Amino acid sequence: MTMNPTSGPRYSIVVPVFNEQAVLPVLLRRLDLMMQDLDGPTETIFVDDGSSDCSAIVLRAKAVEDPRYRFIGLSRNFGHQAAITAGMQAATGDAVIVMDADLQDPPEVVGQMIEKWKEGYEVVYGRRLSREGDSAFKQATASLFYKFLGRLSSVDIPRDAGDFRLIDRKVLEAFLAMPEQDRFVRGMFAWFGFRQTEVAFHRLPRLAGETKYPLFKMVRLAAHGVVGFSDAPLRLAIWAGFAVSGFAALYAMYVGIHWLEGDKSLVAGWASTVIIVSFLSGMNMIMTGIMGLYVGRIHAEVKRRPLYVVSERAGFDHAQSAGQSSDKRTISAA
Repeated sequence: MTMNPTSGPRYSIVVPVFNEQAVLPVLLRRLDLMMQDLDGPTETIFVDDGSSDCSAIVLRAKAVEDPRYRFIGLSRNFGHQAAITAGMQAATGDAVIVMDADLQDPPEVVGQMIEKWKEGYEVVYGRRLSREGDSAFKQATASLFYKFLGRLSSVDIPRDAGDFRLIDRKVLEAFLAMPEQDRFVRGMFAWFGFRQTEVAFHRLPRLAGETKYPLFKMVRLAAHGVVGFSDAPLRLAIWAGFAVSGFAALYAMYVGIHWLEGDKSLVAGWASTVIIVSFLSGMNMIMTGIMGLYVGRIHAEVKRRPLYVVSERAGFDHAQSAGQSSDKRTISAA
């Protein structure tokens, strides 16, 4: 596809990658076909999130030989949300599409997103009608998480929608202005508002490789979502503390009344004492842990460390030589 030498790309496609060498040949072929069908100049930005396989080698070579592709290699694995941010900070298109490299986000759906964007929507997210290849446990926990987050959060975060979405340039600028470190990207876009709509699709099983979101990472992402977009856990901790203290006070009154009536059977109630103390200690640990999550986020924000560090870039010289804007953001430590 010949790029317009007088203007930047109309579309930017951001693809975070982590150990996906098995799927890259098919991914690159489908991206080539998709980019040929789009109605404007397009760039695809691969962000290698510290892969230990040959993903970086393949993608770097693609960026060098094909002027439509860019490559950003992070110095280590900073996580999926940071990799997405790195790609979006380098994007120069009027519309930016974020999609995963495992082809569970079908590139062919991008055309439908663009049609919605042309209708005036500023955020178009992909909603999964089905999740083929996911275990029953993963599907159940994902559904439970979205329902739980929807009840806790004051922001309406779409259910069954991941990070596969199209965003308008002005939404991107608003996103890049948010400095927070512990990112829950889909929640951040929901928080903005703007005109949003969905494109429904059936999520296919992985073509090759293993999931990059095992149970631990899913739980961690869920924690970021809940803590980042709701203070309900803190309010729940307060009310739970009042409830436990209230039950303890009622039980103390019960014991006191029976003691005044001369009920000697209560003297040997060491078991109840141990149960109450243990229960209150457990509740205290839970509440301390909840507050610790919020304090930990404050600590991360105060340190102001870079969200990610770039070790290498490739393909961006094509954009400059083609007359695209040279006023790019510095992302070596963004």
